[in-house]
Amino acid sequence: NFNLNLSATWDVYTYQLNEYGTPTRVNRTRLQAGKGLAKLSSTGTSFSYTLNNDTFKKKKDKEEKQQDEPPEAVDRYRRNDREEENKGGRTESGIELNPDGYAKWEFPWSLTLNYSVNYSYGDFNYEKMDYNGRITQNLSLSGNVKPTKNWAFNFSASYNFDTGKIAYMNCSISRDLHCFTMTASFVPVGPYKSYNFHIAVKSSLLSDLKYDKRSSSSTGVTWY
Repeated sequence: NFNLNLSATWDVYTYQLNEYGTPTRVNRTRLQAGKGLAKLSSTGTSFSYTLNNDTFKKKKDKEEKQQDEPPEAVDRYRRNDREEENKGGRTESGIELNPDGYAKWEFPWSLTLNYSVNYSYGDFNYEKMDYNGRITQNLSLSGNVKPTKNWAFNFSASYNFDTGKIAYMNCSISRDLHCFTMTASFVPVGPYKSYNFHIAVKSSLLSDLKYDKRSSSSTGVTWY
């Protein structure tokens, strides 16, 4: 559930101004110029963590109880679990039932948080003939929810700490219509504000049988 990434780049050369006054890397090392062996030009680290409906399930107590019991009792627990699972079934209409005889309902979901911080070259310092450092941070969220077998909701968003604004956000909804599939997505904020609606036949033989409705930032359509 947890990922951590780290990267870095080092610059061993110096900079001078060309004939147009633009900073340009030249064939002279920083060691020759007395500026040390190298300068950190860019580095970044990011980490992410994912939460879902399995994260908070409590199985520890049951496992500890089985560890304290003799092997015969553990086998009995396992047989009972299998018998409970086999009690479930389906109604005549095809609805799946749980061991208690009620309609089985699941609500799978997941939420991923990602935070990144990066250091890179910023403005050029003409007095030191070197680049100043710049730090940028970003926080992003993404998740999905499937309340029923045929419905699915997804979203993603990112927040830029430098501008203090949401940099990007996208939401989408999909529905399985048996022989058809329907999807709708929209970007509610930002310069890329747009929407897209699509419904089509699942069969590849009838792939041209579809309906699309979309807008984009280039058309300048105001849709809400």
